[in-house]
Amino acid sequence: MTRSQFAMGSATFLAMILAGFLSAGWADRHYAAGVAQAPSESSAACVSADGSWKNWVWANVPALSPKCPADR
Repeated sequence: MTRSQFAMGSATFLAMILAGFLSAGWADRHYAAGVAQAPSESSAACVSADGSWKNWVWANVPALSPKCPADR
């Protein structure tokens, strides 16, 4: 391995480390905002009579969720 190859490999390695730190900071801010918008525990996800989801903000839905109580 030549000195130039070692320098190029070291620079690439350091760039990957830096990119990881920067993306971790972005992900923390991004997902912390999503948690703040999440429904409270008092309004749990449920399935209405027509089969649609209530109180669930994410694209993926939990399997076997309970039926929503009837509106009064």
